[in-house]
Formats: sequence, structure tokens, C-alpha cells
Amino acid sequence: MTSIKLLLADDQALVRGALSALLSLEADLEVVAEVGSGTEVVPAVLAHHPDVALLDVEMPGLDGISATAEVRAASPDTKVLIVTTFGRPGYLRRALQAGASGFVVKDTPAAQLADAVRRVHAGLRVVDPTLATDSLLAGESPLTQRETEVLQAARDGSSVAVIAARLFLSEGTVRNHLSAAIGKTNATNRTEAVLVADGNGWL
Repeated sequence: MTSIKLLLADDQALVRGALSALLSLEADLEVVAEVGSGTEVVPAVLAHHPDVALLDVEMPGLDGISATAEVRAASPDTKVLIVTTFGRPGYLRRALQAGASGFVVKDTPAAQLADAVRRVHAGLRVVDPTLATDSLLAGESPLTQRETEVLQAARDGSSVAVIAARLFLSEGTVRNHLSAAIGKTNATNRTEAVLVADGNGWL
């Protein structure tokens, strides 16, 4: 029996090791590479030619959604399954738009995860049912690309002047985008707007 070759990408070594151990118990699954950051994903895919890459969303260097798009461009035969702690509706939508074939949360039972890998490998789409419902209810992000960038820059509490310098915008423009984002997220201030947008996976 030919085994399905897997690549695991997760910045938490313990989680990566546990996933590897669990999946390796399956006779038809073989973990051929493990990496700890998003920037390592594509080089590992090109070196090991996995059938399925299991990617976390939040990783250093490059997040799992951006890495998904890069994997699909560099190695179209490699399917991507997002396995994440962060079951946010916006993440699901963005991951599928980037070319992921599946999206499951990390507390998925081992047998179900193995089954998800097999189904993705067979060309099917696998999505956590609760998340799929939440995603439909949450809808698309109401933020424009520029509003999203400004909120991302505001995440660390930077001042308007710092955000403006970082994004090469005028302070007035930054204030306008922040104001629009606060309105669209029904927040009372920019900190709350960041939390709402983050919670929905829009950032």
C-alpha cells in the first residue's frame, strides 16, 4: 500500500510532535517533514514532495494562510489541510480562498484527523461543520484592504503617527481608516475594533 506523505508545520514543537506521533500510527500515513515556521513550508514542500501539508494558522515568519497560497503556487499537487487552535470564521474563509482543501481544529480526535487527511488527499474538501456554520453567519469581512492593514498596524497599541509612518500614509488618512473600521466593527474605540476583527479572523 502506498502511504500518503505528510508535512507538518506548527510553531509549537510539542503539538507538532504529538500530531506526528498520532498520524504515524496510521498504516497509510507517513510524516516526511516537520517545520516550525511559515517561511520553512515551501522549501520543505519542494524538498520532500508531500501529498498533504498540515499547516497551523498562526506561525512566525509567514502565517498558515499566506503559506497555503505559496504551497499551492509552488506545488499544485500538494493539498493543504489547515489544523489550528484558532477556529475563527474569517480564517476559514481566507484559507479556502488561498487554496486550502480543508480546515479543522486541533481538538479533532486523531481518527477524524487521519480521515480528514485521507479525504483531502482524495480531492475532497473537509471543513469543521461548526466553523462552516459560523463562517456563513459571520459573513465576509466588512473592512477594506487598507482598513485591515491599519488595524493590523494598530494591534500593538502604536500611535497614529507611528502607524502612519509604518504604512507610508498621512496621519489624517490613518485616522479616517481607523474611524471607518471602528464603525464597521460596531466598536467604541480602536482597541475594541482590533479585538472584534481579530476574533472574526479578519486580520
